[in-house]
Amino acid sequence: MLVRIAVAIMVCAIAAPAVLRSQNRPIDLERSTLTVFVYKSGLFSVLADDHVIRAPLAGGMISEDSPLGVGISVHSAGLVVLDPGLSVEKRADVQARMLGPEVLDSARFPDIEFASTAIERLRADAWNVSGRVTIHGVTRSARFEVARQDGHYRGSTLVKLRDFRIEPISIAGGTVKVKDELKIEFDIVPAERSQ
Repeated sequence: MLVRIAVAIMVCAIAAPAVLRSQNRPIDLERSTLTVFVYKSGLFSVLADDHVIRAPLAGGMISEDSPLGVGISVHSAGLVVLDPGLSVEKRADVQARMLGPEVLDSARFPDIEFASTAIERLRADAWNVSGRVTIHGVTRSARFEVARQDGHYRGSTLVKLRDFRIEPISIAGGTVKVKDELKIEFDIVPAERSQ
């Protein structure tokens, strides 16, 4: 009986550090960034504006040990149109339209989420990440490359609005419109490991 107890204690002592290392760590929400770039198109697109949008992370976890994984969430109502070249009034109009029923409909679809399903190492400090992204209540597959430098995981991906049942905004009879494809850049920083 004592031998079994001693063996069980030794197994726990050996296995515990591996389990602790593979546990998810929270993402540092203050130091991590998600930026969305929305581009214009159309015959008179020179009269329109591209948009830069900050998407503050609401939560997220990352596992840097096997099994590798990452998940993030953003509250859609928290997205902020930066566009310093626009007047305060025009920026507020773009903000209201983005969050309203025409685009994100943040009242009905409050969360934007990503969860990895597979992570494949490409080389030292670079991976292909596959996962599922949910925007506007629609979930689609996504795949993108991530590189790690100085503890930051950085990368970008392209997203098509129509894939998420969002019709790109069009004005002046379609001569000025938002491109269907937008770019998302991310810089994800895991929280410091607790001692």
